[in-house]
Amino acid sequence: MPVRDYFSGDYPEARRKFHDAAARAGAALASYVNPTVKGPDGEELATDVARLGPREASRVLITISATHGAEGFCGSGAQVGSFAGGLGRELPADTALVAVHAINPYGFAWLRRVTEDNVDLNRNFVDHGAPLPRNPGYDELADAICPSEWQDAALAAARRRLEAYGSKHGAAALQFAITAGQYNHADGVFYGGGRPTWSRDTLLSIVTEHARHARRLAVIDFHTGLGPWGYGEPIVTHGPNTPALARARQWFGDRITSPALGNSSSADVKGDILTGLETRHQGVDFTGLALEYGTLPLDQVLDAVRADNWLHLHGDMHSAQGREIKAMVRDAFYGDKDDWKSMIFEQAMATERNALRGLAG
Repeated sequence: MPVRDYFSGDYPEARRKFHDAAARAGAALASYVNPTVKGPDGEELATDVARLGPREASRVLITISATHGAEGFCGSGAQVGSFAGGLGRELPADTALVAVHAINPYGFAWLRRVTEDNVDLNRNFVDHGAPLPRNPGYDELADAICPSEWQDAALAAARRRLEAYGSKHGAAALQFAITAGQYNHADGVFYGGGRPTWSRDTLLSIVTEHARHARRLAVIDFHTGLGPWGYGEPIVTHGPNTPALARARQWFGDRITSPALGNSSSADVKGDILTGLETRHQGVDFTGLALEYGTLPLDQVLDAVRADNWLHLHGDMHSAQGREIKAMVRDAFYGDKDDWKSMIFEQAMATERNALRGLAG
């Protein structure tokens, strides 16, 4: 089967391919249907889970796709390819492989990064019972980040505001202001939410169930949109000088990056999945990795996110402009070319194999 065939053109196709590949590999399948939303054609939206390996395995590798829904093309292709490529036959003793497909099925189906409640799932894993993080930079720039008009004059004025902030505070500060996460603007971008989302609750339930016997737990979360074309940056969120960071470096090599250490293409975000899961599973040896694949230059990716936000607040998805914006979003998060797909698959398989060796070691 050619690598390109592991990947899909939309959410329904990706779901069918995942089911088929997991079933052929002999995996146990379960589905968690989102009860509140449907897809563009009225289709059921669900997170599907496939497991290989003993139910009482003490070592568990979990992969996650579509944390940011439109990024699901990448993670789904990697998961389908892992099953089709026979990774399950390489499992060490006492080890399970669990693939969580489309944890944000709404975003995948509708070509959005966010969940059905406009929440960035990778900013949602904060303690909602405590004071939520503040992002003064976003507060200052909110109407420039998300202008109410998506026309040349309004966009030019917004760009001047953003460039002025970057000139004054630096490019990293501008990226942090826009992308690190914010909790005051429910109609904005990178919004972390005022409460746990369905996707967050579902993921926590899945991981609790499948890692209930785990003493060693590894998680790989697939992402796209940052970095050079097709390069998978291995990003960790473990704290400096921790055993978990040392373990990640031993498993994945010195090329791992960390926002906290300042050597990552990602801002130091709040409420991310990996930190949330590590906090939830402090009784096990937890090793988490976000595999972030590059697509387009950062400014084009951010413009696509901003345009999509405007479209769902003010625009018409069925207009020519709406279709153009949805094409921007797809291109920003899915490198729909054979060379990109091959790079994604090869790096995903290598990373999963390194994780399995690390768990066994």
